[in-house]
Amino acid sequence: MSSEQRVAVITGASSGIGAALAGSLSRRGWHCVLLARRADRLNQIAAEIGAEIEICDVSSAAAVSETAARVLEHHPAIGLLVNNAGIPSHGSFLSASPERIEQVIRTNYLGSVWSLRAFLPGLERGRPSGVVNIVSVAGTTVVPDAGPYSASKHAQLAFSRALRAELKPLGISVLTVNPGPVTTEGFPQTRLINKRSMRWTVLTPERIAEKIARAIARGKSEVVFPRWMRIAGISTALFPSTVTRVVARGDPGRDVELPKDGEGE
Repeated sequence: MSSEQRVAVITGASSGIGAALAGSLSRRGWHCVLLARRADRLNQIAAEIGAEIEICDVSSAAAVSETAARVLEHHPAIGLLVNNAGIPSHGSFLSASPERIEQVIRTNYLGSVWSLRAFLPGLERGRPSGVVNIVSVAGTTVVPDAGPYSASKHAQLAFSRALRAELKPLGISVLTVNPGPVTTEGFPQTRLINKRSMRWTVLTPERIAEKIARAIARGKSEVVFPRWMRIAGISTALFPSTVTRVVARGDPGRDVELPKDGEGE
């Protein structure tokens, strides 16, 4: 690793947005440390971009702490932490199992908290540094038949916004990313893609990754991709009762596929 290269730690880097962002940051001169549960996929991506890997389940605070200790031993100063790891929850609060609901909250929300706390010493030594939280449009509005997933993203969004104010005096910036439908390994969006009128709403991980990399370079604090989906969060904030009635009656999210189990969004 060149002495000029800054280190970026990316969770959920074995596929989807995490893997694509690792490639995008690597091309921009970052040295990436990739975290996820799937060693085979991490090894493949690391070989392609010259990255390091650590096997880690972010839902476990102990596992994150142990992983961060190993990483910080080799890289005391961290320039960027990307909290991307996440799992879905098909079904509502009434139909999903208690175990699944708890796992979704631990991974999508608490995983970001544990990662931030564990890598904070490295971010402080790497100042000016930054944190990128990959949240979701699902964190800004109501997602039908995916209540636990949406709730975990609402919590992650609140965490990210609060963190921005908390870390600013320390010289650490926070970027919140709220993607809409993205085609990934477990999130093919086939129903949207098969509808010619809706195909344009779906983005690829590579396109999202480039947008995120540009947002980091420009010092953005919160972005929604595609931008027109900001209306979902605005509508929910201004007219929550109306949005709930519309969702209950028409289920506008029925064409949005949540990802299957695995890292990434």
